[in-house]
Amino acid sequence: MNRQSEQERKTKESTINISLNLDGSGKANINTGIGFFDHMLNHIAVHGIFDIEVKATGDLHVDTHHTMEDVGIVLGKAFKQAIGNKSGICRIGHSYVPMDEALALVVVDFSNRPYSSINIPWTGKYFGKNQDELIPLTLIEHFLQTFAIHASITLHVKVLYGKDDHHMAESVFKALGSSLDKASRLDPKRRGNIPSTKGIL
Repeated sequence: MNRQSEQERKTKESTINISLNLDGSGKANINTGIGFFDHMLNHIAVHGIFDIEVKATGDLHVDTHHTMEDVGIVLGKAFKQAIGNKSGICRIGHSYVPMDEALALVVVDFSNRPYSSINIPWTGKYFGKNQDELIPLTLIEHFLQTFAIHASITLHVKVLYGKDDHHMAESVFKALGSSLDKASRLDPKRRGNIPSTKGIL
């Protein structure tokens, strides 16, 4: 079963190329021009045990919004294509992940019903040091919502507690990778059947 995808999106605001292998080994080659965002996307690959390559160029002279939003669109589409008709998958996965004082819970359902609920108690306003790479904390939530829509998944994210914004974000992205891994795994007990009482997702 070929559970891979290559996706491209070109607009006047960005050019995004993403390749994804659900059955990879955690290899990441990610360059969006936004250092902190690259760091977070690496966690999805490593903790999801996915091979992910992301090449993105965007109008960072404006801000980071368009690039991060468009990466969310393309990465979501890559997961949707790679997962296929969902025959034999576990479908649902969740992970609690700590990062020092922060603890995040992420739950994923490859439901084909796009929905997201994001609850992160940020303490500041921005990530990043360089002006061209400043990320409003709300943009992390927007990326997650955009990803969920285009991956056609139900996504629930809750940081139960934390004080450091970096730690909270890192725990979320690690948990997202781990949950996507668990939900996308092939379950031999299903014998290729669709994990739904409807018989289709």
